[in-house]
Amino acid sequence: MKTSDFYYDLPQELIAQTPVEKRDGSRLMTLDRRTGETGHRHFYDLPELVRPGDCLILNDSRVLPARLLGQRLPGGGACEVLLLIDKGDNVWECLVRPGRKLRTGARMRFGDGSLTAEVAGEAAEGNRLVRFHYEGIFLEVLERLGEMPLPPYIKEELQDRERYQTVYSKVLGSAAAPTAGLHFTPELLEKLAAKGVGLGYVTLHVGLGTFRPVKEETLEDHPMHSEYCTIPPETAELINRTKASGGRCICVGTTSCRTLESWAGEDGRMEPRSGWTNIYIYPGYRFKVMDGLITNFHLPESTLIMLVSAFAGREAVLAAYREAVAERYRFFSFGDAMFIG
Repeated sequence: MKTSDFYYDLPQELIAQTPVEKRDGSRLMTLDRRTGETGHRHFYDLPELVRPGDCLILNDSRVLPARLLGQRLPGGGACEVLLLIDKGDNVWECLVRPGRKLRTGARMRFGDGSLTAEVAGEAAEGNRLVRFHYEGIFLEVLERLGEMPLPPYIKEELQDRERYQTVYSKVLGSAAAPTAGLHFTPELLEKLAAKGVGLGYVTLHVGLGTFRPVKEETLEDHPMHSEYCTIPPETAELINRTKASGGRCICVGTTSCRTLESWAGEDGRMEPRSGWTNIYIYPGYRFKVMDGLITNFHLPESTLIMLVSAFAGREAVLAAYREAVAERYRFFSFGDAMFIG
């Protein structure tokens, strides 16, 4: 298939720059993947769309305030470092700017100088290996000095950094939010549980590769990025119990989907598992465990719209996106959502 098969026209003004006032007040398009029929609801209507005995699988990864603004040493020119992967021994794989001035041996300082760093080496795709020096606990230093690494299409400043975290986020490690989960409130989760819907959690640390455009003309040629994920025993048991009793396994977000589909057996049975996944899901893929998907509206020609098209059909998804544009839905990370079942 061609990458261009997943293009659609999106007016710039429909790219959401800020979250809606109330998380579950966002709009929710429904898409029946068997008939292609669409509907228009709000996210707080979700309990009406699920059934007792279903389960929702949510990604509890928490976004690191991984963007550090500082100065190069000794000259004092500005620099920016974006943490990607913890390599251990205080070394992180990072994106750095300006790259041409931050070669091996370059030194930097951040904030009041309580955090310093040096470029220890170079990694793939122009990334740098950066060794940090600090007193205390690194994550606490990051909370004090770091900023949220918002996607490049968001130009507005985020007033409340918790709005780029899900209310159930727990395990620090993502460079970007699992955005389908941003619509949930504690009260909505309680309503779902009271209805008899099981809530299970996985962890997938979202990498910036999720925003990387597919540059290859043929989508099969795209090198998929790797991300670390975990399925705990209680979640595997919930999924197996749900499927055995005829309930649906509904993934909240493409990250939850990729986690489950990476480790599911061919018969759909789940086992507890941790590891790196570079699963690449596009039309023609046979889903082993996922029966429903809650997801935001994704970038044209991205691996995420390809995953959604694999589940619901390319033509149905593109038709739904055209309808969403006509109905003035809000797109991308802080935008509205779809329920596909």
